[in-house]
Amino acid sequence: MKFDTIIVGGGLSSLVCGIRLQQGGRKCLIVSAGQNSLHFSSGTFGLLGKLPDGTDVPEPLKVMFSLPASHPYSKMGTDKVAEYVAAVPGFFAGCGIGLHQAGGDQDSQFPRNGYRLTPMGTLKPAWLAMEDIDLLSTKDESLGKEALIVNFAGFLDFNSRFIAEGLEKRGTACRISAVQVKEVENLRKNPTEMRSVGIARLMDREENWKEFGHLVQGLVKGADLVVLPDVFGLADHVIVRWLREMIPARVMFVGTMPPSVPGIRAQMLLKKAFEAAGGTFLAGDVAMDPVFDGDRVASIRTANLGSISLEADCFVLASGNLFGKGLEATPDGIFEPVFGIDVDFPEDRNEWCNPDFFGKQNYAGYGVRTDDSFRAEKDGRVLENLYVIGSEIGGCNPLYEGSGAGIAILTAMDVAGSILAS
Repeated sequence: MKFDTIIVGGGLSSLVCGIRLQQGGRKCLIVSAGQNSLHFSSGTFGLLGKLPDGTDVPEPLKVMFSLPASHPYSKMGTDKVAEYVAAVPGFFAGCGIGLHQAGGDQDSQFPRNGYRLTPMGTLKPAWLAMEDIDLLSTKDESLGKEALIVNFAGFLDFNSRFIAEGLEKRGTACRISAVQVKEVENLRKNPTEMRSVGIARLMDREENWKEFGHLVQGLVKGADLVVLPDVFGLADHVIVRWLREMIPARVMFVGTMPPSVPGIRAQMLLKKAFEAAGGTFLAGDVAMDPVFDGDRVASIRTANLGSISLEADCFVLASGNLFGKGLEATPDGIFEPVFGIDVDFPEDRNEWCNPDFFGKQNYAGYGVRTDDSFRAEKDGRVLENLYVIGSEIGGCNPLYEGSGAGIAILTAMDVAGSILAS
């Protein structure tokens, strides 16, 4: 089987790259092993929240020049980064995903980071957010005088107490309540079903979200802020808007423990856009056994297709870092399991981890070696037709920097542009 481009990985960067290539007239195949970073998404996209030295970043585009030369943003250059940043909201809107910035200003030459409320009750910087997620313009912005935090009875993946403690530190008094919705109560008979996606599937039914909305209406009693778990709108995000109209207070949806409902919704919409553009998506399959022709990848196979060879002019690796199993660690080092390309990491294992669990973890910044066009290196040689996108690229620490989504989207756009120009 022959394609113009084969992309290994089924997450955010893979789908953005695949959609751009399909729209540009290239025949693409995506090989997806299963869950990806979107299933752990907060419903927000970070561009750059911190510099590598820990300095907070209010306006990411203004500090791009100060990043190390090995950073993916530096490899693209500030002009390209700014061009891609401006294109992101329109690209996602074309896929049915509405995004907004803090204050609603998406035309600013230098977009500012907003702040989202986390499941721990703290604030984290974010560049863009999906429609169900509110972004504060500043860390000091008032959320309200009294908050009502509502959970589903028996739902353990949404910790109301953590959120209340965070809000109370900001001067907002809190009340906590739990409601019982008939169909959700049935999920409690099987603890494995009492998860965010199981609840979200039930809440897509009109009778259920309306029942929930009426229950919350009766609990508001003067609260000017209502905080709800983000388990609504799995198939249709308009439910989020309807709930906000029903409830007589400001409504904020806060993420739960994974899987992420807004993240899965985004993945479904991006996959739909990719396939609508003519792309082929292999779900639940694993890329393996690459064949090289000099400094080029000629073909791969997959676990499910057996002996069938998949050929392409270009290949794109987007399977994630250690967190996403795109890299694997052994007592002797870290390696990339599909193509065996070069990985940058220190030999001293003591440098990999920080004893402070909440500190900067160096292993989250290890990635594969690429040239300035994001072409992979193998045994010190550049592979002419194998590109790398997303968190698998070295030279950055996406988790610490709060840059994961930005790197995924912008490197995907950059590599798609390089392939279309070739």
